[in-house]
Amino acid sequence: MELLKDLYSPSFFDRFITLVKEKYPSFDGDRFRGSIYDGNWDTEAFKQRMRHIACSLTETLPSSYPEALEVLKAVAPQCRGVEYLFFPDFIELNGLGSYELSMEFLQTFTPYSSSEFAVRPFLLREPVLTLEHMKQWARHENEHIRRLASEGCRPRLPWASNLPALREDPRPILPILETLKEDPSEYVRKSVANNLNDISKDHPELVLKLAKDWYGKSPATNWIVKHGCRSLLRKGDSRALSLFGYEEIRSISVHALEVKTRSIAEGEDLAFTFRLVNESEDIQALRVDYEIGYRKKNGTLAPKRFKLTEKPFGPGAHPLAKRHSFKLLTTRTYYAGEHEVRILVNGTPMAAVSFEFTG
Repeated sequence: MELLKDLYSPSFFDRFITLVKEKYPSFDGDRFRGSIYDGNWDTEAFKQRMRHIACSLTETLPSSYPEALEVLKAVAPQCRGVEYLFFPDFIELNGLGSYELSMEFLQTFTPYSSSEFAVRPFLLREPVLTLEHMKQWARHENEHIRRLASEGCRPRLPWASNLPALREDPRPILPILETLKEDPSEYVRKSVANNLNDISKDHPELVLKLAKDWYGKSPATNWIVKHGCRSLLRKGDSRALSLFGYEEIRSISVHALEVKTRSIAEGEDLAFTFRLVNESEDIQALRVDYEIGYRKKNGTLAPKRFKLTEKPFGPGAHPLAKRHSFKLLTTRTYYAGEHEVRILVNGTPMAAVSFEFTG
């Protein structure tokens, strides 16, 4: 499996050095390359390598911070993608003492990679000023800059530094989300939803109140609200379920839950089937989830919930099936032993069966 860190290949650096030398002929490519391939490079993960590159650029670009930024600005349009996150990281590393200039260049670089990580130290250091900047970004014509306004202040942004004050009180974020709640860009709307989902993990009441205010205003906002409440829905929060039409179930049962094979190995799929039976005479809106009880190192099970389907179910029996992958993930470690799959309907556990993971 190719890892993100492997994007930083020798050919990647060949191309990057060429691009920089075209704009800054004094750039010492050999020194830069030597700084990259030191004794630590092979053991570093993606974000460590990203910072490593930013440090190497600090050694080899002009010592003047504004001049170095101008060099990076000149090559940035030809450096697009996640592998170029070291452009805004260079600002995080060198620019905390040059607030206005750094904010200008975070905006400049974000359309090419993203400044969502690099802006966070500025939020920690100058929260009021930076949030005002982000409110301006939320009205920018460029969708990447509008997205930065929402993504950069997410309280639980993965891979990112923590924002304790905004986790404790996320209300300063809400004007940004209000501005973007009907954004024409799906890219931006998804960020707004993810920000709401982050907030819901610490402040469910706040998100539920906002969801009630926003829901029903437009199809775009309806999607944001529902996606932003996804953690609450997965947890079976009755208030969230009710908001989206999933009321208390009546005469619903699950039968014949079976796994295709009782034993699976890493890289294989867990296939399971069951029948959902609506014994009432009414059509009911149902959200069907499943949980995988992953075995932990200490032998206990850690359940993780996934959505299977959500739709109206009429009276009678409805066969359902799912395949769940046990492929190798960098974010999860599998341990051999008994695991479990459980079916939930509108948040209510209905049936469970165990299976063996052999490793």
